[in-house]
Amino acid sequence: MFESIIDYFKSIDPILAAFYASLFTWFLTAFGASFVFFFKTMNRTVLDGMLGFTGGVMVAASFWSLLAPAIEMSSGIGFEKVMPASIGFFLGALFIFGLDKLLPHIHINFKQTEGIKTPWQRTTLLVLAITLHNIPEGLAVGVLFGGVAAGIPEASIAGAVTLAIGIGIQNFPEGIAVSMPLRRMGMSRMKSFMYGQSSALVEPVAAVFGAFAVTFFTPILPYALAFAAGAMVFVVVEEVIPETQQDKNTDIATLGFIGGFIIMMVLDVALG
Repeated sequence: MFESIIDYFKSIDPILAAFYASLFTWFLTAFGASFVFFFKTMNRTVLDGMLGFTGGVMVAASFWSLLAPAIEMSSGIGFEKVMPASIGFFLGALFIFGLDKLLPHIHINFKQTEGIKTPWQRTTLLVLAITLHNIPEGLAVGVLFGGVAAGIPEASIAGAVTLAIGIGIQNFPEGIAVSMPLRRMGMSRMKSFMYGQSSALVEPVAAVFGAFAVTFFTPILPYALAFAAGAMVFVVVEEVIPETQQDKNTDIATLGFIGGFIIMMVLDVALG
């Protein structure tokens, strides 16, 4: 089945492929958000484990799917070879750091509001927080497909599809993490679902943008791959992991992280 998917993506334009792949990641976010139609709350232990899993997938994808190819495709040896990945990684983290300070948002626990002060509702701020997470994920998918379009040997359709699968898997608990708190606050099931799925709508936009950028400016590919990795790692360290440490489920969250890392590593090595 995986081979059939790869053959299909090889037969279409890589920019369109990036769009379709990111639609898949959005769909799994929407699928997670749809659980609000069946449950009003979710056990905090389960949620922390799922968020830990999300963090593990993101960190593994950052290395196996993004940083390693970025270093491999860079020219030179020694420090010269690793500099594009280092610069891109730093700029990606700095980009999300800037958005984190400017974009108003609130964490899942509804206790910490960040960014500039705003009269916006807390529900809007929560959706913006998850949207902030999804920007680098969409970029990562798009950049890999853009590398394929540019004919870069280190960028493969299989690797790009594998990354999209991994990001889609970890988007599932993100959809739950948005919709369930909104439902618990008294919002209707439909509104909670709509807010939950809308947090991932930025991914197709970011994916197409990343694919176009790399296609037309091929030399930036190592920087772009590392940029997406730095952005994702910043999100994991600054928000995802601390979120799992709010209650007494640190061990469950840590095991979830390990499980997510292993699954993404296996997917990338075995399929990518």
